[in-house]
Amino acid sequence: MTPTPPTVRSFSVWRLLRLSTFQIGSAMGDILVTSIWNRIMIVNLGMPAWIVGLLIALRYLLIPLSLWAGFSSDTRPLFGLRRTPYIWMGRGLMALSMPLLGLSVARFTAERADTLGWVLALAFFILYGTGSLMSGSPFLALVRDSVPKERQGLAVSLMETALIILFPIVAIAFSVAMREFDVATFWRLVAVTAGVGGFFWLFSLLGIERRGVSAEPTLATSQPTLGFVTTFRDIWADARIRHFFTFLALATFAAWAQDAILEPFGAEVVGQSLGQTTRYSAYWQGATALVLIVALVLGRRRRPEQQRRLTQVGLSIMAVGMALLSVAAVTQQARLITVALVLFGAGFGVYTFGGLSLMVVMTSDRQAGAYLGLWTITILLSRGLGISAGGALRDGLLALGLSHPLSYGLIFLLEAVGLLAATLALSRVNVLSFARDSGRVSTTDWQVASADI
Repeated sequence: MTPTPPTVRSFSVWRLLRLSTFQIGSAMGDILVTSIWNRIMIVNLGMPAWIVGLLIALRYLLIPLSLWAGFSSDTRPLFGLRRTPYIWMGRGLMALSMPLLGLSVARFTAERADTLGWVLALAFFILYGTGSLMSGSPFLALVRDSVPKERQGLAVSLMETALIILFPIVAIAFSVAMREFDVATFWRLVAVTAGVGGFFWLFSLLGIERRGVSAEPTLATSQPTLGFVTTFRDIWADARIRHFFTFLALATFAAWAQDAILEPFGAEVVGQSLGQTTRYSAYWQGATALVLIVALVLGRRRRPEQQRRLTQVGLSIMAVGMALLSVAAVTQQARLITVALVLFGAGFGVYTFGGLSLMVVMTSDRQAGAYLGLWTITILLSRGLGISAGGALRDGLLALGLSHPLSYGLIFLLEAVGLLAATLALSRVNVLSFARDSGRVSTTDWQVASADI
């Protein structure tokens, strides 16, 4: 009997909007950890940036969990559902781990060399990272399953747009709530993140997946001999997948190397306050959100297979933004920072819209969880390595005797070079060929798309 893919419902804007509220908790957690906690640890508590970057990156290094979760959501339904149980287990772990972050900061505030504080911080990032990876690829697969094939790129892009829109909103709200560091206020932010985020992680998914219908067999479940290792060995054997992996890894690494050091840069180079540097996320991610919305409106009728050139344009704009931020660092011109971040964010919006469309195309229908698990770990691992590399470079350059402005300027310049290299890597990816071979487009559609680009 020929296996059938999961049943897909008709397109529903309301269902996608409700799924988008899932990102409220995601944005709150990310801003708390990568915009507030890192600044407190490096600037207020004087901790080495490389340790802070490594801890932030740790949650991205538990990569087998994402592969396992994506594969399991394809092959092992729980309670009659394929995706939702894995998502809720992961997000529940993230919410429950939040108090550990508050406890660690409280102990560091009392004693900078407190060993238990590091143990608590390590435990938080292990649990938080485990939950994030368990739920990430099943959530993307659920979004993809929830719409017709021709709307899948739009649906995944909308989820990312919602997340990026929420980043500046949360960043501004948190910057108002904590203008200067104190333990009591940090605890309140931890409690709000766990409570509000946890609520929307539950609310957004209730009733989205129908019991029994979405648990129909996929290619993996219909062929018992096709196990976990074999599945990913077969996926990796395709040179087009390896080329796309290289592009995605390089672009993500270069784009996120600034994440742990951006707020400390504002404090150490131009002397800005905690409230001011927390808004850095609002500047660049706000620009990303606005551009993404425009891209969704203008590009919604364009085939996902045709987004390679647009993605390269976005990466180039990001590189210009990072180069300008490098100039701002070396010249210590605070006025240039906002311009550079907005430009970087605008390019990030173009890149995100195009890149997510390509990611959907480079995914097989019948093994969506496995493919999206691979792309999820590529993004998370590369992001984690980029974050830790940024912190390590900052400490290393300062140890060599370079000034703060020059050290940060060199890091931002290297990011610009990496983003330009990613545009070249993308030119090697034969997206249309994969789409044709996977049955996503017909030979006629392939010829039309090829002529268009």
